[in-house]
Amino acid sequence: MLERATRTIRTAALLLAAYFVLNIALRLVLPHSLELDEAEQSFFSQYLLAGYGPQPPFYNWMQYAVVSVTGMSIGALIVPKNILLFLCYLFYGLAGREALKNQVLAAVGMLALITLPQVSYMAQQDLTHTTALLFASSLFLYGFFRTLDRPGIGSYLLLGLATGIGLIAKYNFALMPAVALIAILPDAQWRRRVLDWRLLIAIAVALVIVLPHAIWLRSNLDFASSDTLVKMAAGNEPAGAQRIGKGILAFLVAIIAFAALPVAIFAAAFRRDFFRALSSRNRWTGMMERMMLASLAGILLIVLFTGSTMVRERWLDPFLLVLPIYFLAKMQAAGLDLSAGLRRFRPVVPVLMGCVLIALGFRVVGAGLIGTYSRPNVPMADLVREVTRQAKPALVIASDTYIGGNMRLQLPDVPIVIPDFPVAGIPAYATSDGPVLIVWRGKKTATAADAVMPERFSSALAAAGIAPQEIGALSLPYYFGRQGDNFALGYAWVQPGASR
Repeated sequence: MLERATRTIRTAALLLAAYFVLNIALRLVLPHSLELDEAEQSFFSQYLLAGYGPQPPFYNWMQYAVVSVTGMSIGALIVPKNILLFLCYLFYGLAGREALKNQVLAAVGMLALITLPQVSYMAQQDLTHTTALLFASSLFLYGFFRTLDRPGIGSYLLLGLATGIGLIAKYNFALMPAVALIAILPDAQWRRRVLDWRLLIAIAVALVIVLPHAIWLRSNLDFASSDTLVKMAAGNEPAGAQRIGKGILAFLVAIIAFAALPVAIFAAAFRRDFFRALSSRNRWTGMMERMMLASLAGILLIVLFTGSTMVRERWLDPFLLVLPIYFLAKMQAAGLDLSAGLRRFRPVVPVLMGCVLIALGFRVVGAGLIGTYSRPNVPMADLVREVTRQAKPALVIASDTYIGGNMRLQLPDVPIVIPDFPVAGIPAYATSDGPVLIVWRGKKTATAADAVMPERFSSALAAAGIAPQEIGALSLPYYFGRQGDNFALGYAWVQPGASR
C-alpha cells in the first residue's frame, strides 16, 4: 500500500488528504477553546483591513473571506488551515517533480515534508501566519523551479503569484526572491530567465497583490515591525563580542534543531547511500545549495545587525524547506539505486503521521497527567455560558485577542472589541443597544472579592463617567485537568447611559 501511495504525486496526495481529514476530525472532537493564533484569527475575522499589526494580512484576509461565507465556528478556523497545509505538501511535490524529473522521488519528497517538525507538528498545533508562509514557500519553489525548467507565461504568472502571497504572508519571505536570484546567477542558461520580458509580468502580479498592504505599511512601519524587533531584541545583554557570540550560537542551534530530524531519518533510511551522495552534485543541487547558503547568510547578517541573541527555528522555514528535495536530488545525482532506501523510508511516513496525531491529542487529554495545560484545556465555553447566563451582551470588550477571539467563537453574533483596536480607547457605550460585557483574565482562585478591573478599563470608564453595575470573577476547572487547577475570568457589566 505504501509503495502504491508513492508511485505518483496524485496517490501521495490522496494519503495526505486522508491524514489532514484526521487532523480536522481530531481538532473538532477536542475542546473548542482556541489556541493563541486561532483566537487572534477569530477576533480579526470581524474586520477587513489593509494591515492588522505585526503580521502581514494574507491569512487574515483568507480567514475573513471564509467566515464571511460560513459564519464563525471552530470548523471555519480549522478547515482552511488544513487546506493550506495540504496545498503546501502538494506544491512541494510539484516542485520536486520539476527538479527530480521522477514521479516516485517527487512523491517521496512530498511526503518527506512530514520529517520537518516545523511543518508536521508546530504548524498543526498553532502558528497561522507560519502556515501561510509554508504554503507560499512551497508555491514559490514550484513556480521558481518550473520557470527554470519551462519558462512559459504560466510559469512566470505562478512565480509572481507566489511572490505576492509570500510577501503578505510573513515578512521574512522577502529574502526568498533575492536568494533565488543569487542562486541562478552562476548558471548561464538559467541567468537568461532574469532577462526574459515575462519576468515583468511576474513582478506586476506580485505588486498588485502586495500594493494594498504596502500602502498601509508605509504609514505603520513602526507598528508592524515592533513585535519582531521585541522578539529579536537581546534584552539587557551588553553589546560586544559576548552578545555576538550568543547570537551566532543561537543561529547555529536553530539550524541544527530544524535539520536534525530529517537528516537522521534520511541517514537511517538510505544509510551508506545518503553519505556517499553528499559529494555528488548537479546543476539542481548546486542551485539549491546556493539558495540555502545565501538565505542563511542573510539571516546571520540580520542577527548580527540587530544584536539578537535569539533565533527561532521557524524563522528558517522558507529557506530550509527545500531540504528533502535536496537530499533526494543529491542521491539521484550520485546515480545510486535507491530502491532499498525507499523501502525503508516509506513506513516512516505513517509512523510520523500517527505520532503527530497522538501528540496533538495527548497534549490536551493528558494535560492532567503531565500538569501542563494547553489553551484548548481552558474551559472557555463553560465560562462564557456562566457569565452570560443572566443576560446576553450587545457588545463585548475583551482584554486581549485571546479572550476576544474565544468570546467571538462562543458569541458569534456579538461585536467583540479590545482596547486600542481598531481605534484607540474604549468605544462609546452610549451607542450600544444593550448591556456591555467587559472580560479579562482573572486569578486562578477567583472570587467576586478578588475581581479587580484592569486599569485601562477602569480609567477609561471613570473618564467617561460610567459606573459598572456588576464586577465579578468566575473560576472553573480546566478540561482534562487536575482537581483544583482552574482558569478564571474577571468580568464587569455596564449598562448604556449608566453614570456615577
